[in-house]
Amino acid sequence: DLQQAQKATKMGRRPARCYRYIKNKPYIKSRFCRGVPDPKLKIYDVGRKNAHVDDFPLAIHLVCDEKENLSSEALEAARIVINRYMVNNCGKDSFHMRIRVHPYHVLRINKMLSCAGADRLQTGMRGAFGKPFGKVARVNIGQIVMSVRSKDSAKDHVIESIRRATFKFPGRMKIFISKKWGFTELFREEFLKLREEGGLKIEGVHAKRIRKHGPLDQVIV
Repeated sequence: DLQQAQKATKMGRRPARCYRYIKNKPYIKSRFCRGVPDPKLKIYDVGRKNAHVDDFPLAIHLVCDEKENLSSEALEAARIVINRYMVNNCGKDSFHMRIRVHPYHVLRINKMLSCAGADRLQTGMRGAFGKPFGKVARVNIGQIVMSVRSKDSAKDHVIESIRRATFKFPGRMKIFISKKWGFTELFREEFLKLREEGGLKIEGVHAKRIRKHGPLDQVIV
């Protein structure tokens, strides 16, 4: 009877405001926590993700200004917004967006029945540890949620696309224009100087500085 009643009362998704704040320890999918639904977000890199490091010097980040949970549904909605705006205004090969957080944390829900005669079927708060319900990413203050690299000419379009994505998330979000070259760890002047001197090891979408000291077997060449 209980299973039939649960099937009959198929409820909608619980609003994300119920799970916004980080209260408990991380609870991840494992052999003990089974039956976890797949996250909505499946693609973490969109646009021209194989673009050479020299092609996209501009990097702009969406930074979270609160300690909270971001649902995989919200991350997917933001990814779609940025992708659609950039493709329509600049072209699909004019940018590379990367999502920098992963929804590993599993949410739980203690399903309650609301049909007639439910009080005889359900147990209330007895055995209230819920069933897996969805996945969220746990983010801290100042953590980068997503980054876009592009050409300097597309700067205004990138900022506008990220601004539109902020409306998909709860809480305060900030947009930062990076002083570094693309997704590398090097500031722009430093990158250009090292490239002229031959002090860079280019690794496709990334670049490393060749170190001039240390054991020979550890020097990047």
